[in-house]
Amino acid sequence: MAEAHPVGFRWAMKAKERGATIIHVDPRFSRTSALADIWVPIRAGGDIAFLGGLVRHIIENELFFRDYVVHFTNASCILREDFRDAEEGATGVFSGWSGEQCGYDRKTWLYNGDGGLSFPERDLTLQHPRCVFQTLRRHFARYTPEMVEKICGIPPALFHKVADALVAASGPEKTAAICYALGWTQHSKGVQIIRTAAILQLLLGNIGRPGGGILALRGHASIQGSTDIPTLYDILPGYLPMPRGDGSEATLRDYLARHTKPTGLWHNFPAYFISLLKAYYGKNATAENDFGYNWVPKITTNHSFFEYLYDMADGKMEGMFIMGQNPAVAAANSRFERAALSKLKWLVVREMVEIEAAMFWRDSPEIEHGELRTEEIDTEVFFFPAAGHAEKEGAFTNTQRLLQWREKAVDPPGDCRSEAWFIHQLALRLIAKAKQSNDPLDEPLRALDWWYPEDQLGDPKMEAVLAEINGWYTAPQPNADGVVFGINREGNPHHGPQIDGYPRLKSDGSTASGGWIYSGVLGPDKINKAKSRNSKDYLGHGWGFAWPGDRRIIYNRASASPTGEPWSDRKKLIWWDRAQSKWTGVDNPDFPVEKSPEFRPTGNESGLDGIRGDAAFILQEDGLGWLYVASGLQDGPMPTHYEPLESPVHNALYSRDTNPAVHWFTRQENRFAPPGDPRFPFVLTTYRLTEHHTAGGMSRFLSHLAELQPELFAEMSPELAVELKIGNGDHISIVSLRGAIEARALVSRRIRPLRLNGKTVHQIAMPFHFGSAGPVKGGATNDLVPISGEPNVTIMEAKALTCNIVPGRLPRGPAFEDWLNEYVPKGGPPNLHPEQPPAGAPCARAGGGHGMEGKIDNR
Repeated sequence: MAEAHPVGFRWAMKAKERGATIIHVDPRFSRTSALADIWVPIRAGGDIAFLGGLVRHIIENELFFRDYVVHFTNASCILREDFRDAEEGATGVFSGWSGEQCGYDRKTWLYNGDGGLSFPERDLTLQHPRCVFQTLRRHFARYTPEMVEKICGIPPALFHKVADALVAASGPEKTAAICYALGWTQHSKGVQIIRTAAILQLLLGNIGRPGGGILALRGHASIQGSTDIPTLYDILPGYLPMPRGDGSEATLRDYLARHTKPTGLWHNFPAYFISLLKAYYGKNATAENDFGYNWVPKITTNHSFFEYLYDMADGKMEGMFIMGQNPAVAAANSRFERAALSKLKWLVVREMVEIEAAMFWRDSPEIEHGELRTEEIDTEVFFFPAAGHAEKEGAFTNTQRLLQWREKAVDPPGDCRSEAWFIHQLALRLIAKAKQSNDPLDEPLRALDWWYPEDQLGDPKMEAVLAEINGWYTAPQPNADGVVFGINREGNPHHGPQIDGYPRLKSDGSTASGGWIYSGVLGPDKINKAKSRNSKDYLGHGWGFAWPGDRRIIYNRASASPTGEPWSDRKKLIWWDRAQSKWTGVDNPDFPVEKSPEFRPTGNESGLDGIRGDAAFILQEDGLGWLYVASGLQDGPMPTHYEPLESPVHNALYSRDTNPAVHWFTRQENRFAPPGDPRFPFVLTTYRLTEHHTAGGMSRFLSHLAELQPELFAEMSPELAVELKIGNGDHISIVSLRGAIEARALVSRRIRPLRLNGKTVHQIAMPFHFGSAGPVKGGATNDLVPISGEPNVTIMEAKALTCNIVPGRLPRGPAFEDWLNEYVPKGGPPNLHPEQPPAGAPCARAGGGHGMEGKIDNR
């Protein structure tokens, strides 16, 4: 955190100054470790075993926050008799698995009885053998400190030190927070790693309370915003699923029936979605045409970047836009990515500098090695100069869901333009062409309500875009109070007053909102709250706007006891005011304000009326924090330790080594080493440097940053260096089944050998910022990383793979291919790993993603 998120780490240090204990779990000793109270070196990929060990320790020693767990979590919910745990027979596979479909039929994961997820059967004593609590206890029973040591290399004494510190920092008077970033997400079971952390925090009562929570560190400008108002293929703004194109969601009625929940906040799903359609299509979206539902693109398969990549490589894709990313360096198996780019007919790159993705055709490792020839590449590259962040305005959303407005400092120079300008001007041209066409395929473009007023440079006014995201009443009322940007680009009245929050959204077409969770940021008071800079309290109210509803801590009903009193004066946040019969406090209540703690539904209610007064998690149908996920995940209702797809060892807990639902993207150019492959004995993990930014496009081209970190290196232990006869600063070659790169050896005690079940395992760590462009050059570490897809979100596993290390430099020119073939022979099947399906099998490529919910429909 100190290296990759140094500004955010400032607050961790302020907490330490006030007495907080900082625990850092990382394969390498970093700047964070140097400032932490406890450093825990861990084998990359062992996180669920470690966290699961902590869960077991807390349950077995009855260290959990009982009142919180009983009332606010689903620990008491009874499961079905036909559910089978992955622990039964130590198979690593839950009930419902279909090898042919490469997915789970998840019906057996549901709660018992006829109450569905809304009104489950419960045993508040937590003694029922099929209740979630007892199931969880059995599931993690073998995750002992000794097992944690076997898998992770963490000695039991250090494990207990962490467990004691975490428990001591939790309870009515104290809370503990967990911070994570790509070190948890970029795994073949990344979602389940974070789920294990959620289980841990729920058991300790650390969710919905001041100083608690799980913080996803979003280091880039508005990475949080890019999932809220998404650049993802499978969700729409506000985490609404993309409709399916498989026939199951052919109509608006089908789609809404699938995704509208009986109880909880998602019962209002129709209002969120139809208001989004009204934002897209304006007056063209009517009840008679299902508000334009047929114009919305539909998911027909996994439309992730990895699928596009394979289509590129196979000549099935003509062109591509690259904006704000650099797959030639930053993406998994980037050597293959560069080769795939050469198969396109055209490529548009928008950047501030000429990055590797724009120049692969004339200057890349493949050109040097003779794998690609410039004269044989037909790809036509269009390079558009882009504006920097100080040259454009707009809202950024950070780790704590806080929207903050950035003013434009200067106009961009020359032909440089913002992304908003580019998309806006492109849309105007495409819509104009579509209006000259009678092709039904062009109807969605003709229907778009592209109304945005412009500034003098032709940029859309970004506050007008924010006003649309916030939402308004759709009937034009040009003279009414609360109207913001009510006149469109042609000078005509466009809409009515702003809404003041998402509860105002309707499903009848009378409201529009481009992202329901942001409603309230620019309301009828005409104040852009993202611009606000007048903090009034320690939570920061008055500075920016935190979604939803400017609640600084979500699920904050959990900050008060089941009866509504604060758990303690020290940690009070909101509470039930019995005199006024409403919730009040320091934060805006994330709960129906007038709902008494004593309220109990009869079982016939819907929406928020079906949520108990002592249930804090209003997005869930049962209002409970889920220790056990009864619906929604592809790879299991409880986290389970699986080895990385490439591992030096077999799974010590289960007969199954890898996550069964993972997507391997099987291909000859994307092979995986089998467990314990002697050709690739070392674990490789990747990380960021403070001095560089992701693929380096914004840092390697700056002389002062390039001078601070001028060359790629691989960090290794002195023991490994002695074993391989490598000196500090020597050139070394790092090889995986995908390729090879060159780096300098950084021999340091900051990374250490681990003992796993009697076997010594060495790890190395490499930054991933370098490439072949700019004043400082180096190998692209992601050349070594395989393409894979975690079952729920299709993220690759970049934080744990295997490699070999060869002393000395890589050969130059055509000799590279002969050298590589010596260490990575080209022959053999594409699925070398015994659990990897062959090319063409269901798990070989297509993934699920947020919107797909797997391949087996079990509504």
